[in-house]
Amino acid sequence: MLKETRILNVNYNKSGSGSVSTRLNLPITFLRELGVTEIDRSVEVTLKGDEIIIKKAKKE
Repeated sequence: MLKETRILNVNYNKSGSGSVSTRLNLPITFLRELGVTEIDRSVEVTLKGDEIIIKKAKKE
C-alpha cells in the first residue's frame, strides 16, 4: 500500500455565464494504486468532516 502525501493546488474556472467550477489533478501513481484506468475511471468521493476521501467505485 502506497503512503505518500502531496500538496496540490485546486484550479478554479469561471464560465461565460459566471458560474465557477473546480478541478484537482491527482498524481497518476495515486490513481494506479487505486486501480483506476482510462477505461475503468469511476471513483467514489466522500466528504467526511474536514477530509475528502476518494475510493475506486464499486461495480454494480
